[in-house]
Amino acid sequence: MTPNLSKRLAEIVDALPVKKGSRILEIGCGTGVAAREIAGRLGNGHILAIDRSSKAIEQAIKGSATEISKGSLTFRKTTIEEFELEAGEVPFDFAFAIRVGALDGRHPEIEQQALAKIAKALKPGGKLFIDGGDPLKEVKLRNVQ
Repeated sequence: MTPNLSKRLAEIVDALPVKKGSRILEIGCGTGVAAREIAGRLGNGHILAIDRSSKAIEQAIKGSATEISKGSLTFRKTTIEEFELEAGEVPFDFAFAIRVGALDGRHPEIEQQALAKIAKALKPGGKLFIDGGDPLKEVKLRNVQ
């Protein structure tokens, strides 16, 4: 288990449908603790972890040299409401977010933008999971424009 992985975060990671070969988008990765744990479970899969904070991304990269060198983990500084797949980037099997303000209901306009960006980044049938369930809940994306 990844150092600094709290019991709550471990429960969330364990609840995600992580499979060998999965492509996963983590929204709001902070210092990358969950991303590192997931990267170790992916085999030839990949996790892209994003955060709006330059400082968080710097710390995440610094603490993830092994996973980055294996090609199982990358980080990108961006907000989810501005997120776009890069040219040639393969869509993700699922996305997850823990304690992300753009998805907590307080900012409906930003939330709609974020959900639209997530839907575009996922494969058909891809899912979004957020905190607030036991330990996660799925957010339906099909009606997002």
